[in-house]
Amino acid sequence: MKKIKYILYIILIAAFVGCSQDEDNFDYLNSAKDPSNISALFLITNDNTGKVTIRPNGEGVSSYQVFFGDASNQSQIVAPGASAQHTYAEGQYTVKIIATNLNGKTTEYTQLLTVTFVAPTNLIVTAEKEAGNPFKLNVTAKANFETYFDVYFGDVPNEVPQQFNEGQTISHVYASIGTYTLRIVAHSGGLATTETTQQINIFNPLLLPINFDSSILNYDFVNFGGATSTVVNNPSITTYNPSSKVARLQKASGSEVWAGSLLQLDEPINFTTLKKIRIRSYSPVVGAVIKMKLENLTDANINYEVDVPTTVANSWETLVFDFTPISTTNSYQKLVIFYDFGNSGNGANYYFDDIKQTNSNSQVEFPLTFEDNSLTYTFSNFGGAGTGVANNPSVTGINVSAKVAQFTKPSNTETWAGSFIDLAEPIDFTNLKKIKIKVWSPQSGIPVLLKFENLGNGSINVERTANTTIANGWEELTYDFTGVDSSNDYQRLVLFFNFGTSGTGENYYFDDLKLSN
Repeated sequence: MKKIKYILYIILIAAFVGCSQDEDNFDYLNSAKDPSNISALFLITNDNTGKVTIRPNGEGVSSYQVFFGDASNQSQIVAPGASAQHTYAEGQYTVKIIATNLNGKTTEYTQLLTVTFVAPTNLIVTAEKEAGNPFKLNVTAKANFETYFDVYFGDVPNEVPQQFNEGQTISHVYASIGTYTLRIVAHSGGLATTETTQQINIFNPLLLPINFDSSILNYDFVNFGGATSTVVNNPSITTYNPSSKVARLQKASGSEVWAGSLLQLDEPINFTTLKKIRIRSYSPVVGAVIKMKLENLTDANINYEVDVPTTVANSWETLVFDFTPISTTNSYQKLVIFYDFGNSGNGANYYFDDIKQTNSNSQVEFPLTFEDNSLTYTFSNFGGAGTGVANNPSVTGINVSAKVAQFTKPSNTETWAGSFIDLAEPIDFTNLKKIKIKVWSPQSGIPVLLKFENLGNGSINVERTANTTIANGWEELTYDFTGVDSSNDYQRLVLFFNFGTSGTGENYYFDDLKLSN
């Protein structure tokens, strides 16, 4: 019994002592001071990301609430000794910190934060003309601390810049030759920028092939010995040369036997694969020697020349100058033409056009006759049709040629079965608008579809249809391409005989394809 009383006594004493300690703690909390000496340390990254570390400090603080003060309206609770992180745009912000002690008392503190981005550094711009298009400029840029770029191409007043990012290529096509100021501005993401400019010289280089039809190329002839070369209207627009413009060499009376004209190219001629140069020539006489001479840009003693005589008078012809033996270790950038070399001038006019490299003495071009044994007439076939060069099945009437093209449409071939051949040059519809073809068909009244396509893009095409009117005999069909845009470079010729009907084993023939009016 005494033991029980003793235990109860101890419990009462412990309870009394515990109550006394709680009262002491309560008094301690009530007497705690408000948070004081509140401040904040801002650590701002220098990489233009806008990332800021905020480390609040103070005395008597159990927690901080950091209000970032920007448009996000966000805040973060931070323990003593810890930090808050936030990403800002460039600008000034009022950061508010509410410090709280153990009994909930608070102290509010504000501090101004300024976030300034550094200007981009190491700005590198690459501006290159696109191969094959001297008017198209491709631009890339990179820099440290940038967010994006503005580009001004400098060819229009009050230009609105185009924006692009690092790793992106932005392109621009200039409308005309000239020198333009390209300006690139690298933005930091804020107000700070870095910019650079460079001069862009847009010019159309004079290179082979040359056809004298360009309105922006400078065909700047250097004349000597009494000869004068200029660009003039074609004196004889025919199927052999439908160009509007050609070069005329006038050899004045009494001019030197070596009188001629020189064109300086913007790059050396590349003889790695193509060893010959062909021209179209128009001469008033047969047998006049045309000398073509190639010279080094700086040393005229480095040269090579080839002579070829004219073979027709007052008509266009194609002449080929063979430079196969030329040394490819030397560079040749000057092209010199002499007409009627070795004879003094008598006032005659000579014309030349379409100077280009080749490996053949002739090439697949209009007019297309199938008579040249040195050429390979390569047809591609589809839908079951087949085309190749054959003997003329009927050497009579309007076609007494020995060789023609045979188009075979076997039984059950597709209704759209056909064949195509690629020409050496696109068809020029500038002056001559029609195509004439001689055809031989076993039936009259069948449709013959003629189609021209761009070599690189078959969706760029144009087609016309003409019907045969006789059977088992030669006739000439005419296809009118008036209004067709020659700039689409129609270079693939496609033919369909009896288009829309399955084949039954017939043979059709065609020959003498040419431009006409």
